[in-house]
Amino acid sequence: MNPLDFTINSLVLYKAHPARVIVVSDKIEIELLAGQRKRVRPKDITLLHRGPLTSLAHLTPQQGNLQEAWELLEGEQVSLSELADLLYGDATPVTIWAAWQVVVDGLWFCGEPMTIETVAVAEREAEEAKRQKKIDQEQAWQAFVKRVKQGCLLEEDHKPLAEVERLALGHIEKSHIMRELGFQERSEAAHRLLIKVGYWPASHNPFPQRFKVALGEPDIAVPSLPEESRQDLTHLQAFAIDDVESSDADDAVSIEGDRIWVHVADVAALVAVDSELDLEAQSRGANLYLPEHIIPMLPHALTSSLALGMAEFSPALSISFRLDASSKPVDIEIVPSTIRVTRCPYAEANLLLNEGPLSELYSLSQRFRARRLGAGAAQLDLPEVKVRVKEQRVEITSLPSLNSREMVTDLMLMAGEAVADFCQQNDIAIPYATQAAPGQLLKSKSLSAMFAFRRHFKPSRLQVAAEPHASLGLERYCRVTSPLRRYSDLLVHQQLRSFLRDGTALDESTVSKKINIANAAAVIVRKTERQSNTHWKLVYLQQNPKWCGEAVLVEHQGDRSIILIPELAMESKMRLKNAPELDELIQLTVREVDLVGGRGDFQVSKSGL
Repeated sequence: MNPLDFTINSLVLYKAHPARVIVVSDKIEIELLAGQRKRVRPKDITLLHRGPLTSLAHLTPQQGNLQEAWELLEGEQVSLSELADLLYGDATPVTIWAAWQVVVDGLWFCGEPMTIETVAVAEREAEEAKRQKKIDQEQAWQAFVKRVKQGCLLEEDHKPLAEVERLALGHIEKSHIMRELGFQERSEAAHRLLIKVGYWPASHNPFPQRFKVALGEPDIAVPSLPEESRQDLTHLQAFAIDDVESSDADDAVSIEGDRIWVHVADVAALVAVDSELDLEAQSRGANLYLPEHIIPMLPHALTSSLALGMAEFSPALSISFRLDASSKPVDIEIVPSTIRVTRCPYAEANLLLNEGPLSELYSLSQRFRARRLGAGAAQLDLPEVKVRVKEQRVEITSLPSLNSREMVTDLMLMAGEAVADFCQQNDIAIPYATQAAPGQLLKSKSLSAMFAFRRHFKPSRLQVAAEPHASLGLERYCRVTSPLRRYSDLLVHQQLRSFLRDGTALDESTVSKKINIANAAAVIVRKTERQSNTHWKLVYLQQNPKWCGEAVLVEHQGDRSIILIPELAMESKMRLKNAPELDELIQLTVREVDLVGGRGDFQVSKSGL
């Protein structure tokens, strides 16, 4: 278009915005809505009306009957001026701009200033439906935001909040819902919101979901126990010594003259190598022991069938040996067996250590323990507790240091050493449990010394090469007495059974691959257990806000001190006014519990600390 075609005070279109011509020369100078001026080429603007338009502020919305105009013009083409005249009864800069806005809106009319057409019925109805859907969505969003802020959710709100849950669990890093609600896109902020609105109960334990562990028992059929030859050991008095509430005992002990028997649930009799049951257990690594419930690596039906003492006679894989003069297992025999089991809680067993078969086993276990300690075994006596959730109430019970518990530990270690020796002598590939020496000796049995010494422990490892386990004081060792609970134990059983059956077993490479898969899963299980126990300890403090108890100062860290609370088996950091001595007792009360942040703050209730 020639610059002379434009006149001062005409209405033009510039980049979808209205503009007023104020100077005409080789270029056109225009004024925009915000008052700024701009020199443009004629081809950069489109003439809408020659004016006069003295101010862009005059361009206000107009009222017109869109449907009537649409019906009159259906199927025809008109100019912008004709459309403005039909809609508003005149074609002025004001009505021209209003008519152009109708065209730009695109619901009733479309096209260019000189060729405007009506929108087809089907297209208009589809666009109307689309716009209404957008309106409905916005209204629903605003209602959702209001309910979230009021903490009053409907069932339909759980679907969008699932995204917030994924953020709270660390499964995603961004959440448009959190952003739209005006919250930080952080896991902790999402966790707090879910509790605030009641999506999660206040005491919700997020760690099993956060670490993506299996949340239910395996749904796999359990085969029947095969018919096979078993050594009848029912004449032996076999004691399954465990916690009073335990329902899945997988080991028992007997003595026959000077021969020790350790009987273990014969899980490999039902779980064949690379079977569906085996691969599922391998992927889980171990049972998951949560304060609220137990998630098994094998189906409950299998546990019910094989746990020792569940029936009058129990199938077992029995390991027998004698202790030589140096208290080392010798004359090792391993046989599938049938046993008769007496279940016995630790406290009850403790009363029987001075008489009968348990007295003999206790004496032999003390000899074995002395040998281990002489070889540098760590003797830590840090507090332990059992955390349980019953009907949403948390119970914390201290585990007493019972001689019967120590005896069972040493008998299981004897069995592990015996099997490790047997497998090495017979060239059977198994997962050996190994641990490098900590690099320093435990110089005192005070809590602070044991706490510090524990920091120097190297992680234990499972590997096919037999190496020492420093903290146990053993040259060779494997875990073999918990095949219902740990996959590495089950793998040892499978190797033993294969060897006993026909002298064959998996090779080292295959066993190593299985170890790596199961161990990776077991690491996540242990982490989930630790975090869950800490979580429920904090819930316990929330449920008991007047709790008070003793703590022991175990370490100084700059202006803070680390305390250990024996009653809770819990560590915490505190700033103390004075500088108390290590192992000094401090009386505490609870100041604050931040469950989402995973912190419990305490304050001194007595003394001048």
